Order: sequence, then C-alpha cells, then structure tokens
Amino acid sequence: MPKLTKRLVENLTPEPKERIIWDQELSGFGIRIYPTGRRVYVVQYRSFGRTRRKNLGQHGVLTADEARKEAKLVQADVARGGDPSAERKAKLRSPTVAQLGERFLTDYVALHCKPTTQYDYANTIRKTICPILGSIKVTEITRADIAHYHHLKRATPYRANRSVAILSKMFNVAEDWGLRPYGTNPAMRVKKYREEEKKRYLKDEEQARLGEVLFNGLETGEYSEYVVAAFYLLMLTGCRLKEIQTLKWEYVTPRHLELPDSKTGRRRIPLPLEACDVLESLPRREGNPYVILGDHPNGYYNDLQKPWRKIRAKAGLEDVRLHDLRHTYASVAVMNGIDPFTLKEIMGHKNLSTTLRYTHLSDDAVQRAAGQIANRLAGVIRGTTSASSALRIRTVRLGR
Repeated sequence: MPKLTKRLVENLTPEPKERIIWDQELSGFGIRIYPTGRRVYVVQYRSFGRTRRKNLGQHGVLTADEARKEAKLVQADVARGGDPSAERKAKLRSPTVAQLGERFLTDYVALHCKPTTQYDYANTIRKTICPILGSIKVTEITRADIAHYHHLKRATPYRANRSVAILSKMFNVAEDWGLRPYGTNPAMRVKKYREEEKKRYLKDEEQARLGEVLFNGLETGEYSEYVVAAFYLLMLTGCRLKEIQTLKWEYVTPRHLELPDSKTGRRRIPLPLEACDVLESLPRREGNPYVILGDHPNGYYNDLQKPWRKIRAKAGLEDVRLHDLRHTYASVAVMNGIDPFTLKEIMGHKNLSTTLRYTHLSDDAVQRAAGQIANRLAGVIRGTTSASSALRIRTVRLGR
C-alpha cells in the first residue's frame, strides 16, 4: 500500500469495478476509485463492533494531505466515543420541523390531549410555527432559531409564548423518539414575553344590564331559549363554556352536574336551585341527548360566540368575553366570603394558585378593605384624637 499523494491519486486508472487504495502511512485512510474515474477519499473505522466508512470528499476539492488531516480528526472523534458516519446518516434521515409536527399531532397529541387542546396545537403548529420553521431539520434547529421565531411574534406576546411552549413539548417528545440527543431541546430557556393579565368581571350594574338584554331578547324572540339558558347557566354555575355547551341530560342530577370528562378530568359541579329551574324550563328534543340545542337535530348549539357578540354589544359590554362570566362567578364568591379552598372545588381547579388568579376582587371591595385596615391602624395610633384633625392643626400652625 503506497502513501497517497496528489500525483499518485491522479495517475490511478479506473477499472470495471470500484476499488479502494489504502494509504501506507495512516491506517484506515484511502481513496475510492469508481469506474467513471471519480475519486473520493474515505476513512474506515470500527465503532460499537461495526466497521464503518465515511466519505471525506472528492479529489480535486480536497488534496491528499487535506483529506489525511480530515481522516485523523474523524479517528480522534471515534476514539472519544463518536460515530461520524452514523451521525451523518441520522442527519440525512432527520425529519423537518413540519414533519415532526404532523407526527407529534397524530402519535402524541391525539392520544394524550383533550379535543380543544388538539385543535389549539394543530392550529398553532400548522399556521404559526411551520410557515417559519417548518423546513428546518429537527437535528439542525438551534436555540437561536427558536429565539428568532419568538422575536418575530413579539407583537402577539401570548401567542408567541404559547408557540414556544408547544415547540418545547414537541422537542421533548422528539428526544423520547430518538430524533435528537437527550437534553438538547432548543426551545428551553427562551425568555417569555410579559403577558397582561385579563382582569375583567361584571359589576352589579353590568350584571343587571346583561340580564335585561338576555330576557328582553328572549321575550321578543330575538334569542332562543337555549342561548339565553346557556349564558345564564354560565353565570349561575361558574362552568367553562364547553362544559355547558356540550352538556347532556344524562349528566344532570337533582343536585349536581356529573361530567365524565372536562378540562381537569371527571368533575362534579354543584347545581343550585336557580340553575335547576333554568334546566327544568328547557324543552328536550327526542333523540337528542344535549341540553343546549341548536339547529342540528342531533347536536348542540355549535357557535355561542356569535349571539354573545350581539348580546354584549347591546348591553354595552364589548370588552367582556364569555370566559369573563366565570371570572365574575369567582369574584362574587370571594366577595361573599367563600374561601379559596372551597371555591377551588366548585370551580374544578387542580391547583389553588389557579383559583387565586381567578378571584379578582372589585375595585370597590379592595377600597373598602384598605379603608378598614387603615382605620384600625389609625385608631390605635391616634387614640381618641382624630389624626386628620391633628394634621390640620399642625398645618395651620406651620402657616401652610
């Protein structure tokens, strides 16, 4: 086996079958000659009991000396436990982010997530993530790519943050599937944008306006009894929209709504007398199991957002979302002395911290509470003397 040099390689003649000429100086380094005359430098090594070969580059692009240096680097990598040939093949076989997204939706999300979550994941992956990151290989995407994507979406901080959270979950699953090395999730440690908390609930006069619009619309026939009942039940029970919208008669008992599945799993919802009265007033449709009926003979009222937009506009509540009725329920509960632990069970929260985020007290209640605290402290400090009077006397004496 001669030492491979530029002159020797160029003088090698092709044969009917490809062959490899090995270098005399560096074991495992050689030149592969194809019948077409093409010459490619290779390095051969053993890894985990297998013999592997890696192409280093074509002669002419690389010189013999340059290829020999590359071969030494490969051998050093192998000595440290690497397998360059397998790594290269893995990169070539690696799916794109778009392909990973589709597999993630079918093999993971469809099996482990609720329908609403499935819809949200699919919508975000296909319409928001893939147009920007979809063509990048899963093995090639970096934290810088994710951070850049997050920056591009800065105008909608909530959506930007949720997209990165979905990407993080996708790449965690990709690691479980062996598509990336463990602990290399590129969506980790991307700093989230600050999100403004949507602190909205209905005050007493707003609740009255809403009730007036609902029942006037019911009397005139502008809104169906099922639409009015749905919004009224949301107010009376603190349920989530889907829990009322897809409610079936078989879940209704004299004292509870027994939901076999909800956002937080199986749930028992207390049913007050006022809500029972609403349910008893609703006609049933033969063959239809749902409580809130729409036009479809066998289904439920599919789009409650459309009538809600009309109702809230008439009531002067344009900024109120349907979910804010749930906020209102929690706020009224706290203002009437319901402790957070009891409210947690009523609302069906897994964690108390979630309940505390929902219990937004009204500004008036906060003002009254602050006044009570200050009054008590001032009473102790001033004794029988009015602190405000003392301050006015002192101000007069100082000539202010």
